[in-house]
Amino acid sequence: MRYSIFIIAISAMIFTACNNSSDGENKDNMSSMSNDTAKQTITDDKDVKQVTPGFTNVDANTSGYVKNIVDHYLHIKNALANDNGSEAANGAKMESQALAEVDKSFFTPDQKKVYDGIEEDLKEHAEHIGKNGDNIKHQREHFSMMSEDVYDLVKAFGGGKALYHDFCPMYNENKGALWLSETKEIKNPYMGNKMPTCGRVEEVIK
Repeated sequence: MRYSIFIIAISAMIFTACNNSSDGENKDNMSSMSNDTAKQTITDDKDVKQVTPGFTNVDANTSGYVKNIVDHYLHIKNALANDNGSEAANGAKMESQALAEVDKSFFTPDQKKVYDGIEEDLKEHAEHIGKNGDNIKHQREHFSMMSEDVYDLVKAFGGGKALYHDFCPMYNENKGALWLSETKEIKNPYMGNKMPTCGRVEEVIK
């Protein structure tokens, strides 16, 4: 009886792990991700690595521009997590508008240098996501690159709220990809409804 209960428990852990339902090729990943996923549900923010934005002298106008960029990024993220390419495209179009409205005269020279290193990539990724509402695979490819840029932006300027740096180890043929979320609960924008809880929390930026 004890042996049966043990087998059932192990099976349940494996079932909840990040996997693509194929037999054999991701058993190690499944076991480790089961442990990570279970941990997420019981840890507090204090148990996650805390990251403080680099710039402390950010003008209120600059903070507002960055917050708008982050909010539209989260719009895209949530749409992709729901497998909704059309809504992701809408969010990307709003992102493009938010980027066009940034007035860099409010930046310090150091802040402008950081932002300039990110801006063109963000515009390119927003354009691709916005034009491909019927091609969610392509959107996710650009979202993975956009996430790297938004992560750098938030680490420098903050995002107007606590943001969780999450990581999916299985996206892009197990190369993995990060994303940012406004909640600690994992809602994977790369796997969508196929594997919505695949991933782990790496940091909280606030």
